[in-house]
Formats: sequence, C-alpha cells, structure tokens
Amino acid sequence: MARITVEIEDSKAALLTEKAKKFGLLPDQFVTASIEDLIAQPEPDFEEAMRRVLSKNKELYVRLA
Repeated sequence: MARITVEIEDSKAALLTEKAKKFGLLPDQFVTASIEDLIAQPEPDFEEAMRRVLSKNKELYVRLA
C-alpha cells in the first residue's frame, strides 16, 4: 500500500477533523474514503459517450427487452 503525505493549513485541518467526526471517522479515514469516492466516479467524457450510445440505441434496447 502506498503512503502519501499532504500538508494543509491548520484551519483546514481543523475543518477536516470536524467533518470526519460527523461521520464517526478519524481524519485519515475520512480523507481515504473521500479519495476512494472521487476515484470511483466515472470520467465526464465516458458518461457523455455512454449517454449518446444509450440514446442512439434506445429503440433497439426496447425491442430486445
């Protein structure tokens, strides 16, 4: 597993700690979960291409269903 060190301002660290507490997490757990969520999101270009394909083939999908 890789380790990444990030420096942030004290005021932002305090806000991060507060937000983490709201979810019952430690700050590092909150950051890890946030990064994992961000990485899991599909790229906007992919989403647009997917919408185009689904729209273009909508009638075919209805017939196949």
